[in-house]
Amino acid sequence: MARLLGPDFISIQAHDLDAAKTFYGDVVGLKPAPHSPPGAVVFDTGPVSFAVRTPVAPLQNTDALGEGVALWFGSDDADALHAQLVDHGTPIVFAPKDGPFGRYFAFRDPFGYTITAHTAG
Repeated sequence: MARLLGPDFISIQAHDLDAAKTFYGDVVGLKPAPHSPPGAVVFDTGPVSFAVRTPVAPLQNTDALGEGVALWFGSDDADALHAQLVDHGTPIVFAPKDGPFGRYFAFRDPFGYTITAHTAG
């Protein structure tokens, strides 16, 4: 029987790829990959690749993009990243706290997505 193997690539959609590259690169600290296809910014992440691409269809209810989907990113230090994002003026959904995967918090990116960051062991 055919089956899913697990997450292999994660992509969110945004109208402004330059803003996405700046936010996820300069503010959050992801390194852009050496090559990205047209209409996308791919970041050098692992083990699962992450990208921001232009919308494939009109985005509805942009105040709640990704509602119902949890995007968790490992971080080298969730508390320090939280402080960095607060200093940048990034909206924080909830402050760092202890959870099932260590320290974690959530923020809202400039496009309306809620991103959870946790200290990866």
